[in-house]
Amino acid sequence: MRSAFYISDGTAITSEVFGHALLSLFPTEFQHHTISFVETTEKALAAKERINKATNRAGQPSLVFHTFVNNDIREIIESCDAVLYNFLEPFVAPLEKELAIKAKPKTHRTHSIHENSYDYRIEAVNYALANDDGSNVTNYDDADVILVGVSRSGKTPSALYLALQYGIKAANYPFTDDDMEELKIPIFLKPFHKKLFGLTIDAQRLIDIRDGRMANSKYSSARQCRMEVREVEKLYKNEKIPFINTTKLSVEEITAKILTETGLQRYKY
Repeated sequence: MRSAFYISDGTAITSEVFGHALLSLFPTEFQHHTISFVETTEKALAAKERINKATNRAGQPSLVFHTFVNNDIREIIESCDAVLYNFLEPFVAPLEKELAIKAKPKTHRTHSIHENSYDYRIEAVNYALANDDGSNVTNYDDADVILVGVSRSGKTPSALYLALQYGIKAANYPFTDDDMEELKIPIFLKPFHKKLFGLTIDAQRLIDIRDGRMANSKYSSARQCRMEVREVEKLYKNEKIPFINTTKLSVEEITAKILTETGLQRYKY
């Protein structure tokens, strides 16, 4: 199988994001490798050897996606027996011309602790953990968004992803079996109606997820799951709570849709 390498003098996150986005356009499989923090010529030579071995093993040139700014290290990597894609190079000169400023490349420039967003994201993660699954309902004043929905509809991973990736303080509150007899917005959530965002899910998918956790229980029964989904969607519509169906969405897609619907400020860069 042909190899794809994502390599950088930093975390290699940028290389991974761009590389995966490009390769996702092509209906074929790749062996994926990430090599981060290639900060010395010794590490670059070791990476080159690894890339060349993968090329020889597959009988096809490896694909290498990189974002190096150090010339010596970049030259070593670009001497590999591989097809190279430098994501920064095509854009630097045009931007220098447009901005009338010379670029000043430095390592660890995009995903480091020195980002302005770092403190926002750490604080938001702590908030999401402290306000998960309705465990704390006393500090919703600090929330940027409050995710609501039935159990296993994707609230917790979405709240954590919003925090870690975007520095958004996301609480989440579950509607449980006890709420279903007369489902309404709990009194402690009413002052924060504008912060509420609903998640729903297809009943069959909910059955499958819950069955994996508590098989042959009321919690995972078809009747219970269908009733909960029906009631929670009715609540969203009656109370005009914006909501999305998470059934076929990844956590990245769920959070992107939440951000689009709410217009929340992102603290990513």
